[in-house]
Amino acid sequence: MKKQIITVATALSLLTACGGIQKTTAEAENFDYTVEQFADLQILRYRVPGFESLSLNQKKLVYYLTEAALQGRDILFDQNGKYNLTIRRMLEAVYLGYKGYRHTPEFKALEVYLKRVWFSSGIHHHYGCEKFVPGFTSDFFKQALLSVDASTLPLAEGQSVEQLCEEVFPVIFDPHIMPKRVNQVADEDLVLTSACNYYDGVTQKEAEDFYNALKDPKDETPVSYGLNSRLVKIDGKVQEKVWKIGGLYGQALEKIVYWLKKAEEVAETPEQKSVISKLITFYETGDLKTFDEYAILWVKDLNSRIDFVNGFTESYGDPLGMKASWESLVNFKDLDATRRTELISSNAQWFEDHSPVEKQFKKETVKGVSAKVITAAILAGDLYPATAIGINLPNANWIRSHHGSKSVTIGNITDAYNKAAHGNGFNEEFVYGQTELQLIDKYADLTGDLHTDLHECLGHGSGKLLPGIDPDALKAYGSTIEETRADLFGLYYVADSKLVELGLTPNAEAYKAEYYTYLMNGLMTQLVRIEPGNNVEEAHMRNRQLIARWVYEKGATDKVVEMMKKDGKTYIVVNDYEKLRTLFGQLLAEVQRIKSTGDFVAARNLVETYAVKVDPVLHAEVLERYKKLNLAPYKGFVNPKYEAVTDAKGNITDVTVTYNEGYAEQMLRYSRDYSTLPAINN
Repeated sequence: MKKQIITVATALSLLTACGGIQKTTAEAENFDYTVEQFADLQILRYRVPGFESLSLNQKKLVYYLTEAALQGRDILFDQNGKYNLTIRRMLEAVYLGYKGYRHTPEFKALEVYLKRVWFSSGIHHHYGCEKFVPGFTSDFFKQALLSVDASTLPLAEGQSVEQLCEEVFPVIFDPHIMPKRVNQVADEDLVLTSACNYYDGVTQKEAEDFYNALKDPKDETPVSYGLNSRLVKIDGKVQEKVWKIGGLYGQALEKIVYWLKKAEEVAETPEQKSVISKLITFYETGDLKTFDEYAILWVKDLNSRIDFVNGFTESYGDPLGMKASWESLVNFKDLDATRRTELISSNAQWFEDHSPVEKQFKKETVKGVSAKVITAAILAGDLYPATAIGINLPNANWIRSHHGSKSVTIGNITDAYNKAAHGNGFNEEFVYGQTELQLIDKYADLTGDLHTDLHECLGHGSGKLLPGIDPDALKAYGSTIEETRADLFGLYYVADSKLVELGLTPNAEAYKAEYYTYLMNGLMTQLVRIEPGNNVEEAHMRNRQLIARWVYEKGATDKVVEMMKKDGKTYIVVNDYEKLRTLFGQLLAEVQRIKSTGDFVAARNLVETYAVKVDPVLHAEVLERYKKLNLAPYKGFVNPKYEAVTDAKGNITDVTVTYNEGYAEQMLRYSRDYSTLPAINN
């Protein structure tokens, strides 16, 4: 399949932080990166260095694109679950209007629940996908709802508060109703058992049959079928409700287009103007051919410093990996930090030619690989509050093959993680010994960045599908296989002498920091994100466990990697880094073969064997050790706040950026200013 975002999901990237661009100014040193912590979440903030030095037109462009980004917020809530907007508005009404005592355990529990709903854009965990368990009773919530002004509640015409509670409370309080947003359990109907709002009244087989009937195996430039629609059954007929102006989500898309048209007026280049214009046309028509035309124009726009993602992009939230969640990222190029990624991308053909995969699965000519380090100006939709540290787009295989792709590393986000994670005690608890700690302290920031760059710049763009292979052939396993492939590409090459030759790593030892932390994460520490008794379901977590457990098993005879006990605690020990690299190469060759040939059976066997199951004894140990550190396993951000400064005639004379908005303050402002959709969208 076609999933190119690396979420900041690993305990590695959160806790060893993958480095970043180090700011040494007094402003950066005094910047408070931490906002608050609750449940399993920590809220951070990030700086936007360099914004003040942009030209007025560039600032206006960022401002307009930011407004377009924020107008899509409600779309993601609705995509994640039919009742999410209703529930969010009920909770917000109580949070703002409750007249009772606000220091009771139940009200405090409601406050935490609301903050989790904000963070996850719905009632299911943003990463684990399981439904939150409220810490307050239905009786308390009902009385609280009855106590507030009814006009602030999302009541349908003629509906009473009691009727609203009767309709919605089972969704909130019954653990058996909509228990998982995305279900990936083998041999279950993934559509019927997933609470996401991409399908209504159809089974997995009906959905797969519907889209298979649309595909032409001879079409070498297929559209991304199903990308921008809900699949429904009406009067016994399966059909699509397209997300477009005049269609589903039309109210939000109208607001997005309003701000895109303003951005079009101040575009930096004719190419960028064409990109924005084509995106507007796509939102107006919902036509997927137009979307591909937009994606091609976007890939070719390499001269604009300001850039953006806006739209239906990644399909992790669909159990079938076809329908895309709405997201947006506004950014500008970090001119100083981009050297590393440009050097990697300029050598893309060398890396492709020397890959350990079979020749028939390699690209003869690597086209259009562009890479840069960017400064995020705003995060929105499925990139907010939790975000990626690297992105590679577009997702369509044929566009990537014929026209290339853009890869970015988000410098100011990795920098914020780095600053927030400093001195938290994680490495001291989980790293085996001083030798490994010294490696990590010396090289992990650098090699973490390089692994991200290699994953995004080259990994996702490497290899090719054989002629006639359906890009969706791996079905529900496609996301995990694609992320595994890109991660393995990065792991294999981060240890290559070519990186020393290019000056990207200082010596032949540095890569060991990435190898150690990656295996520690994949075998152990990412388990802090799994509830006891649960399996691994999120694609990136599956990818990391698959790689780590596969090399652990295959290297067992030679003790390449071991789990050792010290003082009653389990640690990872790497005994032979060179053999470990060889194992990474062997697995990369097999995963590329699976991808290139569409070998569903092999994909399923690989994922189900290595990526899903959790050792309950090790899991319990990791959770106990992690709990003592008082750390949050998941992190996300509040955005900066941009305000336009105008003269007496209403002309924008400047755009300012501030960083002092709190988490609840920001979420409530967004709900007030960017609430574009009705509570239920049919």
